[in-house]
Amino acid sequence: MLDPSGWLLSDRVAVVTGAAAGIGEAIALAFARFGADLAVCDRDTEGLEATVRAIGAEGRRVVSAVFDVRDADRVSDFADSIEGQFGRVDVLVNNAGGGFFAPFLEVNQKGQDALVRENFSSVTHFIRGVVPLVPERGGSIINVTSIEAHRAAPGYAIYAAMKAAVANLSRSLALELGDRRIRVNCVAPDMIPTPGIGDVQGATPLATRGHVDDVAGVAVFLASDLSRFVTGSTLHVDGGGWAAGGWRRGEDGRFEV
Repeated sequence: MLDPSGWLLSDRVAVVTGAAAGIGEAIALAFARFGADLAVCDRDTEGLEATVRAIGAEGRRVVSAVFDVRDADRVSDFADSIEGQFGRVDVLVNNAGGGFFAPFLEVNQKGQDALVRENFSSVTHFIRGVVPLVPERGGSIINVTSIEAHRAAPGYAIYAAMKAAVANLSRSLALELGDRRIRVNCVAPDMIPTPGIGDVQGATPLATRGHVDDVAGVAVFLASDLSRFVTGSTLHVDGGGWAAGGWRRGEDGRFEV
């Protein structure tokens, strides 16, 4: 019989990257409210300090570090500090990432390398660093991708390709890490206003835009026992955007291509 306490993350240890603002902050605070202790990181010192204070206000323990997730050595050092503080990791949320608009032919090698490292290599760094800390009972890895992993993205070609790579990696690791009882899933948001992208325009099939807490709610589900048989999947938090394909809701409320 399903137990309502299955939602709780009581005394679990969760790592959230890019936790200073937006989706990462919302996920970290939601985890704290559901009972988890946190390890959080970001490049934004001031924003991360605010997140740490909010986690503490929920009565949860927290360890934090300011660094660039593209730096494999710093990720390794952070994993060591998490092990020293908590001894284990039950949940990893790879949220940090970002991009910029530019036609593909205008993206130079340096820009491409930055996009690859921030959106893909950072994910592999953290998975390698954290998996050895997951206890025998298993855990959950949640990779925040994007709707752009599932459709064309002119002007964001490298960013979208890396998000697609993370989605594919997640499916492969769901198989490779299954014998460790580690579940690997993705959350693909769209139409979620965040400090990084500002306001978003347009209407979804639900005739509304999302909120960072909508993504956090799905992350809580994927971190909890209620998703214990879910792995290798992507949950789309986009108000129906991926399902709609090329259809858009017009000003009169009707759908049009």
